[in-house]
Amino acid sequence: MSRNFSDTGSRKEHVKITSEPKPGFLERLSETSAGMLIGLVTFLLAFYLLFTNEGRALRTAKSLDEGLSLVVPLDSIHSISQQNEGRLVHLSGALSTSKPLFDPSYGLSIQAVKLKRKVEMYQWVEYEDSKEYEENGEIKKETKYSYDTEWKSEVVNSRNFDREIGHKNPSAMAVESFTAVSPNVQVGSFVLSKGLVDKIDDFKQLSLSHLEDPHADVTRGGDYFYHSDNPRRPEVGDLRVSFFYAGLSGDDPRLGSADKVTVIARQRGDQLIPYHTKSGDVLEILYPGDLSVEEVFQKEHESNTMKTWALRAAGWFSMFVGISLMTRIFYTLVDWFPVVRDLVNVGLKAFAVCVASSLSLLTIAAGWLFYRPLWALLLALLSVVPIVLARSRVPPKKQQ
Repeated sequence: MSRNFSDTGSRKEHVKITSEPKPGFLERLSETSAGMLIGLVTFLLAFYLLFTNEGRALRTAKSLDEGLSLVVPLDSIHSISQQNEGRLVHLSGALSTSKPLFDPSYGLSIQAVKLKRKVEMYQWVEYEDSKEYEENGEIKKETKYSYDTEWKSEVVNSRNFDREIGHKNPSAMAVESFTAVSPNVQVGSFVLSKGLVDKIDDFKQLSLSHLEDPHADVTRGGDYFYHSDNPRRPEVGDLRVSFFYAGLSGDDPRLGSADKVTVIARQRGDQLIPYHTKSGDVLEILYPGDLSVEEVFQKEHESNTMKTWALRAAGWFSMFVGISLMTRIFYTLVDWFPVVRDLVNVGLKAFAVCVASSLSLLTIAAGWLFYRPLWALLLALLSVVPIVLARSRVPPKKQQ
């Protein structure tokens, strides 16, 4: 093992080279066998992910259609009608809270649903860049470690560095981050449930230009409070604090009018709570702005579609990885013949793509079978296309 050291300004780096004997055939075969087991688990999980995702997508779509057919737009958000008790209702209006949120440590208050204090510490951060190569029958790994100082919101454990000497970080922050949430959030006369309040998460940074330095050892610079002797040249361990808010719930001369939201939920007295559909889903929807019923459900359908395709892609990729790991043994058996090895590698990748595509389509078709049989049949027929395309590329044998 060897090391080289250099210092490029504030960024320090060194290189470490390790070597180990090139693994023999039996050792590589053992590693491949372990990979096959991991591949089998990944392969089976892909089936579960794809199948359950289709059921979830169809159930969500049915629940949204049910909600659209039942929802009642409220004429007024300032009066509560007993006729809508237990029904799914739609309303839009400005957020309001009973009292402002405070951070007495920094003399700050705001009329909002949420107030977040974000604390960052100036710390050493390690980066590594590795490359492997073969030399004199050994596998060598060259790793370049570099160190720089950055503001980080989480404590970076310097004990895990390759070289802690000269790059030591404090083990904790003297000031902690936190998020304060208003206990009572309303739209007109209606009180929002915790689930609806959780959806108010569009945080904006709060300007501190109107505030004075809260303590003698704290200096304001821009939109930060600095716990530092010299904010322009911070040292490791210095802190800076910034603030963010979400859901402005009162008119503010600097920030503007209270934020408006659109809510679809079940009315229970003056409470807005989750609505349980016949399909087994929960409707508890909140969007910023003033949206119509149709716009809200269109957004929900679009969100459901995006989630469905994302999980389909994840399922296909998991299946591809699983098949690749399970068939890796064929590559290991011929890896001492470079030309044959490369051809086998290309063939195995193509095989994994085709089989993963076909099995993914079949699994999706199975998920649709009880809901839309014709679509399921079409997908099942489509699943043979990758196999047919793969076979069509194989040159026919010459007749004797």
